[in-house]
Amino acid sequence: MAIKVLIVDDSALVRKLLTEIIARDPDFSVVGTARDPYEARDKIKELAPDVITLDVEMPRMDGLTFLQNLMRLRPMPVLMVSSLTERGADVTMAALEAGAVDFVTKPHAGLSDGLESLAAELCDKLRTAACANLRPRTEPRERSAKVVLAKDATFKTTDRVICIGASTGGTEAVASILQRMPPDAPAILITQHIPETFSARFAARLNDECHIHVAEAQGGEQLLLGHAFVAKGNHHLRVRRSGAKYFCEVGQEDPVNRHRPSVHVLFESAAREAGHNAIGVILTGMGDDGAVGLKLMRDAGSATMAQDKASSVVWGMPGEAVRHGAAVEVLPLDSIAARLLELARR
Repeated sequence: MAIKVLIVDDSALVRKLLTEIIARDPDFSVVGTARDPYEARDKIKELAPDVITLDVEMPRMDGLTFLQNLMRLRPMPVLMVSSLTERGADVTMAALEAGAVDFVTKPHAGLSDGLESLAAELCDKLRTAACANLRPRTEPRERSAKVVLAKDATFKTTDRVICIGASTGGTEAVASILQRMPPDAPAILITQHIPETFSARFAARLNDECHIHVAEAQGGEQLLLGHAFVAKGNHHLRVRRSGAKYFCEVGQEDPVNRHRPSVHVLFESAAREAGHNAIGVILTGMGDDGAVGLKLMRDAGSATMAQDKASSVVWGMPGEAVRHGAAVEVLPLDSIAARLLELARR
């Protein structure tokens, strides 16, 4: 049976283009469109869609407010359609926090051609969203309040490197882990599938919420205690060793597994450069990026783990890692931070 899609956007052109793109895929049926959240509310009751696309900024009620109401009253899979602006990035990050499964971005110019080029991504993400494990939030997270750490949480270590890979649902999963890291936690590298315009905002939001310092990797930074680096969108992130020290390495080589940044690239470098001093974690996400790289880490003596199915929005990447025998442990999201600190103390 075809997946029923409702398109919510104030632009008639965007509604038309999205309808044409989605309708070409036999897996989908566009059951309706809506110009604003009020019309969308009625269409949801009438048409019972399986998934909706939701514009971030609309008149009468913005997309974020509508999403928060929807996830509280009638949780359902939502794919956000976001502009590539600083405000668009902030609102999109908030939408993912509020329960949206994923997002696609509107191009800067050439709207018709740009949306056509997004057809494969759009349909892939709609397909994933329709079967995602929804974890709606009833209340927005308080950004000014950091997680209170246990009194014995702090420790000293100098040689551990934690590498985290994530995709769909990963922004919230990564935040959940980093918020529980003490100020002197081991250095952390994060590859999250995210556009170039969004990665700096993602890192900045994490930095505001965490006890450790979080920044977008520029290349050349030494990996120090209490510091985490997020892969820059459209750039691969690697671990590089020089003597007894580790550094970030950033590059724009070809995409790997259709991704740049690629989780595989980060994990493969950790296996080669850090070996038993590295810890690899693969989190929620569609596809299989990182599964082979995590196996390379395990074979090199690294501790490895995958997020379990129950706590993952999409158990694609971690599921593939488990099938490859790459993950020594499979853990719920809420247990991963504590386990990382336990392993780092050894």
